[in-house]
Amino acid sequence: MKSSYRGVILLALILFASIVCTQYTVNMYFAQRYMEVLLLSGATVVLFPLAWMVLRKDQRDRREQGK
Repeated sequence: MKSSYRGVILLALILFASIVCTQYTVNMYFAQRYMEVLLLSGATVVLFPLAWMVLRKDQRDRREQGK
């Protein structure tokens, strides 16, 4: 069974967004812009459950196709 292209692309985009948010968080921390650090950290924390939901949906779809 293969993963759907839509799920893989969506997970890749979420991973890319997480990497970008983490990089900006580090940059803003060293620039001492702490409000942006908190916002970007929150975005990174929100992205993880989003990726988890996409992965679970993709796995559920694969199981349903296998029946």
